[in-house]
Formats: sequence, C-alpha cells, structure tokens
Amino acid sequence: MKEFSELKRNLKKDFSKLKPVKVAILGDTATQFLTQALRGAGFDSGFDLQIWEADFNQIERQVFDSGSELYHFSPQIIIVFQSSHKLLGKYNKLKADQASFASKELNTIKAICDTLISANPKTKIIFYNYPEIDDAVFGNYANKIESSFLFQLRKLNFTLMEFALQAASFYICDIASVQNLIGKTNFFQPSVYINTEMVLSINVLPRIAYKTLDIINAIEGKFKKCVILDLDNTTWGGIIGDDGIENIQIGSLGIGKAFSEFQYWIRKLKNRGIIVAVCSKNTESIAKEPFEKHPDMVLKLADIAVFMANWETKVDNIRKIQSILNIGFDSIVFLDDNPFERNIVRENIPGICVPELPEDPAEYLEYLYTLNLFETISFSNEDTERTKQYQVEAQRVTLFEKFTNEDDFLKNLEMVSLVEPFNKFNTPRVAQLSQRSNQFNLRTVRYTDNEIEVLGASPDHFTFSFTLEDKLGDNGMICVIILQKEDGKTLFIDTWFMSCRVLKRGMENFVLNTIVNFASENGYRFLKGEYIPTSKNEMVKDHYQNLGFEKSGEYWIIDVLKYENKKSFINKK
Repeated sequence: MKEFSELKRNLKKDFSKLKPVKVAILGDTATQFLTQALRGAGFDSGFDLQIWEADFNQIERQVFDSGSELYHFSPQIIIVFQSSHKLLGKYNKLKADQASFASKELNTIKAICDTLISANPKTKIIFYNYPEIDDAVFGNYANKIESSFLFQLRKLNFTLMEFALQAASFYICDIASVQNLIGKTNFFQPSVYINTEMVLSINVLPRIAYKTLDIINAIEGKFKKCVILDLDNTTWGGIIGDDGIENIQIGSLGIGKAFSEFQYWIRKLKNRGIIVAVCSKNTESIAKEPFEKHPDMVLKLADIAVFMANWETKVDNIRKIQSILNIGFDSIVFLDDNPFERNIVRENIPGICVPELPEDPAEYLEYLYTLNLFETISFSNEDTERTKQYQVEAQRVTLFEKFTNEDDFLKNLEMVSLVEPFNKFNTPRVAQLSQRSNQFNLRTVRYTDNEIEVLGASPDHFTFSFTLEDKLGDNGMICVIILQKEDGKTLFIDTWFMSCRVLKRGMENFVLNTIVNFASENGYRFLKGEYIPTSKNEMVKDHYQNLGFEKSGEYWIIDVLKYENKKSFINKK
C-alpha cells in the first residue's frame, strides 16, 4: 500500500486515458486530504475520479436543497462521511431521550439516501460507518445501559447494516474496521483534529482511500472472480509427492491448523461464488489423493472448478485454466508459497493478482484479510452453484475435443433456453450479471435491483432474460436484453450483455432470432444497436456487423422484414 505522499505524486500523472468517474464527497469534517488520497488511489485503479467536494459540514444543505451545487455536479457516486466525533457532539447536546439517539440518526441517514436516490436513481452512495469512541462515562457498564454513547454508537452501526440490506444503491465502507486493525492512536490524532477538523490521520488516509476504491471498483465491474491455488506448502504443509499423504500438515494441531483454517477460508469463498481452481506441479493422481482420502482435508474435489496438476509450467497451466473459465486474467488471484513461481507468473501474465504471501503459513490468513481481494456489491443464490457450472464447462471442453465438426458438437449438447421478462425471482441475478459482465457487454450499463424492477415495469421497455441448459448441466441465467421503444417503428437495444461462459454455442444467434421475432410480432420494423467501447469489451466491437446489422452513423440497424433466422441449435424451453 502506498503512503499518502506517494498518492499525492500520482496527482501529477496523466489521467487523460483513464475512465472518468464523477464522485461527490459530503463530509462534516475536513476532507481536503481525503480527496487527494482518493484521487491518487483512483489512478492506481485506472480511474480518473473527478471529485467535487462540498464545503465543510454542509451535508444536509447540499442534499435537501434541489438547487445545490451537488445536483448541478450530477455525480455517479456520492461519498457521505459523518464522523463519530461530530456524532458525539450532537449526543452531548441532548438533554433527554438519549436512548433513541441512534434511531433518530438512522432516520436522518435514510432521509438523505432517499432524497439522493429520488433525485437520480442511478446514484450510488458510499457511506462511511462510525469508528468507536468510548467516552468512558460508564466504563464497561456502557454495554448494559442503552442511553450510553457507546451503546448508541454500536447500535447505529448495526442498524446501518440492516438498512443496507434493503437499500440496493447504499454501500457501507467499513472504516471502523480500519481503526480496529491499526488502533485508534494511528487512526485519529487529537491535536490535528482540534486545529484542523481532520478526524483521519495522514497515515490512515491511504487505507481509507483504497478501501473506498474497493467499492468503486466493484461498482464499475472490476473485481476478482477466481482464486487459483498451489498445493504443496500453500494448501497443506509439506510436499505430497515426497512426504506422502500421511505426513502432510493439516488438521487441528501445530502448523497444520494454519493450513486447515486457510482451507476453511477458501471454502467460504467458494460458497460465496468465487471460482476455486488448482495449479500444481505434481502428478495428478498424487495431487488429488489428499482431497479424496485425507480425513482432515477441508477442501474436496467437488469444491474445485478446474484441477490442473502436471509438470508443465504454472504460467501455461494458468493460461489453460483461464481459457476454460473464459474470464480476464485481471479477475484472477494466484496463491503460491514459492517466490520464484510468483515472480514468473507476474512477469508472464499481465493483470493477474499474485499476493506476496508471508514466509510463515500462520500469517497467511491475516495478511490476506488485509488485502480485501474479493470485494463485491452483490450476492445471489446462483453464486453458490458457480463451481458446479464451471466443472461442467470443463467437461464440455473435453467433450468438444472428441468432435471434428462444431455443429455435431452443438447438436450433441441438446441445449435449451428459458426466455422470460424480468420478474421478482430473476431480478437479483439480472442486476448482478449487469455488474459482473465486462467483456460481452455492448454498452456496459450497470443496474441495481431497484433499477431492474423499474425497467421491468416500464411501458417503454421490453425485457428478456435467457438461461442455458444442456445435457451436461445448467448454466443458469446467462444473457439479458433490454429493448427501448424509440418510435412506432424502431426498438433500441439499450442493453445486451452475456456471460462469456457460453461463447461459441450459438447463443448470439438464438438471442437475435428471439428479439427479431418479438419485434416482428409486435409491429416494429427495425432493431437499432450501439457499441460503446471500453477497455474490456473489444471482443464485441464487431458484434452487430457479424450478425448482419448495417452501420448508420454511430448505430447499427437491422430490418426486421428482411431478416432470416440464423442457425442455432438451441431450443426454447
């Protein structure tokens, strides 16, 4: 992690080629240095954070005045920073009803959020929670008396989390955990606060900035989807080929406990939807033996989406894993205890994340916790099925190699697709897919659950979700189309994104056949598409041209009346 002085040096670099993101900061304490840290950290993440900073302690005026500078700026993301110290000041002025303090504060926060979202439903709010202040009025008894400030502060942080459960565009940046990690003396300096109104020390600013950028990265669709594990001395202690299954270190005793706890963490990531793969220099049968036979092994073969154990280079094997998963290298984390292997992978696979694991395995987890590698802004039940889906995808790759003709392979899969409009059951997955899809995303528009619900009910839009299932397994929802009425003759393809897991199976043809037939049946003559380039979606730059659309200025047009259904081996379910 860079120091504040290094982040300031970033401000002198060229931001012109970075993706612009408009961010507003509303704070009740001084935020000038925080703004600099955020902009510097944004550079490291590939963003030109165009930050507008409200005047000191003007949160409510900016929010509740519809003509304020905040609304003229029209930010995509609003950071709200209400400090614990200002909160304590408000609490101290109370003469009664201290037990309801947290509830009243939460109501104010809800009103702020509701007003911001009503003004612009696409706005995302990042709210800094409250680091603890123990005013020592009651000592430990503060935990038993509801009117104490510490009780109210902790209650407010908890009810903030409850509110976040229901507010799709509201994200908590957990700066309280930063204070817990580094200690209050490093987080807050009283003399600086008294003289400058700054509640964050200079040294903690980079941590806060990078933690905020974790959320912004996820909002913008940049997050890790896969962890690839080395085995010997990473997943277990010892070398399986030399030591044998009975002598590797896992379990509840000694250093084996560190490896078992590491495996529990990996399994939790897998259950959350992170793809787990193995890349090991080993004989495959020997490498799989602990997964199959060791009684203390937490991870099982069923937890591993792709298992690569052979004597080829790890660089080559990681590339094979990536080709099967069909995700970007910048979505992958590679964990290996060997510094030599780590460096080789870093040097040969640009974009991949390779953490510098500590020498002592006992420190693996605490180190990885601090990196916050797997930030997300969404979670759905379908995430828990992701490992199985990728295991089946590996089977499809193997099956494909047995066919000399691609059409024969596609016919053999016996593919079916369920096509539905947006509804209360698929809304979370539609929103999540919009946030995760980067490569096959024609316009790269992100949606929250609330926005999907609005579109689903809109009389000016037609919505489509597509699943894909074959004889090997169910991929779940893999494609979304949103058509917008432009006039009586034309439907604009506002959104077309698709999971890269299903490329080369004719899904593009099936989708186009579906929406052209829909347009024809409802009296529309033209479909109009647009490609907006990003750093990640170059693969679809010729998408409309390849499907037979004709260029018209910045757009692509297809005549529904002249259209002939394209070849597809997918049937409607």
